[in-house]
Parts: sequence; structure tokens; C-alpha cells
Amino acid sequence: MVELTLPKNSKITKNGKTYAAKEGDGETRTFNVYRYDPDTPDNPRVDKYEVDVSGVSMVLDALIKIKNETDATLAFRRSCREGVCGSCAMNINGANTLACTKGMDELGSGDINVYPLPHQPVMKDLVTDLTNFYKQHAYIEPFLQAKDDEPTDEWRQSQEDRTKLDGLYECILCACCSTSCPSYWWNGDTEGKDEYLGPAALLQAHRWISDSRDQHTNERLDKLEDDFKLYRCHTIMNCAQVCPKHLNPAKAITEIKKMMVNRPDR
Repeated sequence: MVELTLPKNSKITKNGKTYAAKEGDGETRTFNVYRYDPDTPDNPRVDKYEVDVSGVSMVLDALIKIKNETDATLAFRRSCREGVCGSCAMNINGANTLACTKGMDELGSGDINVYPLPHQPVMKDLVTDLTNFYKQHAYIEPFLQAKDDEPTDEWRQSQEDRTKLDGLYECILCACCSTSCPSYWWNGDTEGKDEYLGPAALLQAHRWISDSRDQHTNERLDKLEDDFKLYRCHTIMNCAQVCPKHLNPAKAITEIKKMMVNRPDR
């Protein structure tokens, strides 16, 4: 267990700890951060951190500063810091986003509230368990499948067919879209046949169904054709609003539904 020395004027209450700004700090902002530790009884709680944000441009930078300078026990995921890996997905001021691309100047004035992705099991603090999310991605078989002999050198594709994948292949599997979807909250983790796959997995499904090089179109559609996996999308559009790559999973799901009606010859 790491022993922490709180800054002067800091305090601990039953609702969480407050870490006051240090003497000499410049411009400060208060971060209200969700805390959960499976090894302690005081769960969950919200800790307050007064952070010197002088020179801090992104929320992730502020969280790293908190961890390095104030509270080493704070847990969160991060990696690329360029909006590519999707590791630092979390809920900031009520909206799912990537902490590494969320600018401090986008958050206006007042406190900044940082919570884990909604409706996922919390492992520690801002780290959620995405095991089921990745299992659903694996279910749609995200790789090319052929019935004919595979090419010996490369899979050829026309430029026209390649452009059909734009708006699909850019997904980084950050889970922002699926965890913002109320239908996914209700139907996305039933561990059975009656389970909605969610916007992220279905966007990926459309990416492979639309690929001119793939020869398992009907088999892929068969795997989605029941009352839950595809059809529990109610076009709420939360997914498109929060996607940090500006993709539209709801549109992709609609396109799959059209394909179900106009299926190619089996």
C-alpha cells in the first residue's frame, strides 16, 4: 500500500479525499475523479484534485500530472497519447471520449468530472473490464475469409471498392460508442444468445461484410440474424455523437439491415 502525504490544506471526508493546490501553483482547475479500489472498503468515492494546469493542454496530461505529483495510486489506461490506440477512453464531463485528445480548452470553466466508461465492470478507478466487449468483436470474425484458394501474393482490390471501407476501418475499438448506447447497457452483456453486439462490433462487422475481397458475406449475415445481435439498435445516435474518430456506427448498422433484406445468392 502506497502511503500518501496530502498537500497542505487537503482533507479526507467520508465521500472522498480533497487534494488542495500546492503553494506557488499557477492557474488551477478542480478534477473530480471516480475512485474504486477492490482492496478497500470505502467504495466508490470521488476524490477532488486541485491541479496546476499551466501548460497542460489535454485531460490526459492532467491525469498523468496527478499520478506523478499528487496521488500515485490513481489508476487509468493510456498508451499512444495521439488518439490512435483507444486506451484512455473514459467519461469526461458526462460524455465518453479519449482523454488524450480532449483539450482543456473544450471544457469551459468549472470543475472537470472524470469517470470510467459507463456500465462496464470497474477493475480499479478509471480502468474498466472490457473482456465482453472484445469477445463480441471476436464474434464477428474480423479478418478476411475466402472460399476460393487464397492468393499467393496479395489480395487485390479496386480503388472504388477500397473507398467503400472509408468510415469503417478507422475504428480504434475504444468502446466509447458501445458504452454510450442505452440498448447496449440493457442487452449487451447477457452471456447468451439474446445479446446485442453493440455499435463497435457491428461497425466492424459492416467493414468486413463490405470488403470486396471477403467471400463469406452470407455466413457473416447469418451470424447476426436473430432478434438481438443486430436488431436491438434503436438509432438513438449516441454512438455517432461520441465517436472520437467521427464515425457513424448507427449508419453502418442500418446498412447491415439493408443487406439482410437484399442478401446475395447463397
